[in-house]
Amino acid sequence: MAMRTKRYALAIDAKKCIDCKACVVACRAENGVPLGKSRNWINEELRGDWPKLMEVFEPEQCHHCEAPACVRVCPTGASYQRADGVVAVNPSECVGCRYCMIACPYDARFFREDLGVVEKCDLCAHRLDRGELPACVETCPSKVRIFGDLNDPTSEIHQILEKRQYRLKKREAGTGPQIYYLL
Repeated sequence: MAMRTKRYALAIDAKKCIDCKACVVACRAENGVPLGKSRNWINEELRGDWPKLMEVFEPEQCHHCEAPACVRVCPTGASYQRADGVVAVNPSECVGCRYCMIACPYDARFFREDLGVVEKCDLCAHRLDRGELPACVETCPSKVRIFGDLNDPTSEIHQILEKRQYRLKKREAGTGPQIYYLL
């Protein structure tokens, strides 16, 4: 595969997350996501042993994989990957079969009963196309999400991933997830 001019990704510094859910609210408002559904969410986990327990908050969403299983199984081409790496859904081509929902190792898609289509995070592609940040990144008061172009050596995300250790979730799925959880 030829080198893309841009490769958008997110680094998540979960230690900064205060579970305010501003990212979730901003996404819902920006993208018209109905109540009870989410394109992004916060996982909550207790770590440690009593009496030394700690609650950890970890933002989650579509991982905009390099080799997205959801795109591979879509029978109509409604699920697709843009040249900049963003994995998106074209609602006018979606037939609501939900194969993509089953294929996603991150459970990052949901079915819109009112529209009969599958939806997911697209990193606010409409905002990216205008040169703006995704709503979740722009809104976060503690700057948990670091967004940018992995192929740009001057970008904050490129520089932070060179300096800090990180982990990728469900790497074994072979999809090439592009959300980097900073350690």
